[in-house]
Amino acid sequence: MNILIVEDEFPTRRLLKDTIKKIRPEWDIIGETGSVEDTVEFLQETPGLDLIFMDIQLSDGSSFEIFDKTEVSAIIIFTTAYDEYAIQAFKVNSIDYLLKPINQQKLTEAIEKYERLFNSNQSGSSTIDYQSLSKLLASGTNPYRSRLLVNLADGFQKIDTENIAWLVSGNKITTAVTFDNHHNIVDFTLDKLEKELDPAIFFRANRQFILNIESIHKVENWFNGKLIVKTRPDTLERIVVSRERARSFKKWINQ
Repeated sequence: MNILIVEDEFPTRRLLKDTIKKIRPEWDIIGETGSVEDTVEFLQETPGLDLIFMDIQLSDGSSFEIFDKTEVSAIIIFTTAYDEYAIQAFKVNSIDYLLKPINQQKLTEAIEKYERLFNSNQSGSSTIDYQSLSKLLASGTNPYRSRLLVNLADGFQKIDTENIAWLVSGNKITTAVTFDNHHNIVDFTLDKLEKELDPAIFFRANRQFILNIESIHKVENWFNGKLIVKTRPDTLERIVVSRERARSFKKWINQ
């Protein structure tokens, strides 16, 4: 395994190198660079790379400029200090990443994921759209809805989605219930909101309910493999997860 480390912060570079050698002593770290220019030159002169650990912000610009200047065929694990919304871009684009400060457990998980996905005896080939990812990171765009507008008698108000405990639909009306138990009618169907809310936080339990992970305090087994979900604040209706969705629901909670 031929490895390149692209990192402009020397302490981080040294830590990353030492930890990789500790986890996979048989891997060969054949290069270390800290700038766009040096990385482009190294890639053009060094074929046969298998894996690159790449920081996003380098000493002379963004690492995404590298992809404009030379072909990159190796698989990349990014290292980043970006916040959780930018990290969502990595998930959407099926890229693995290490959030700084890097620790051994996370690095081990990233390496094991690479080994599961790619045969270590073959060179990987990245199919990621780095230009689209670069634009997402540059703009700070969160691909999921972060707020809803609620109509009032004398105007309107904003509700941040992180404050919504659950959404319920009934009689063609969708209601967003906040953690402080305020009920707000919103002008969206559950079908639309299901597509626009972050699936790491919200789950469509059934035709009536979308639940925020933070609202769930107890899950009970019911008959025929169904589940009963207890939330805070409480709901008037019983929330039932079907046997068909129970597996996905458990996986979502356990991720």
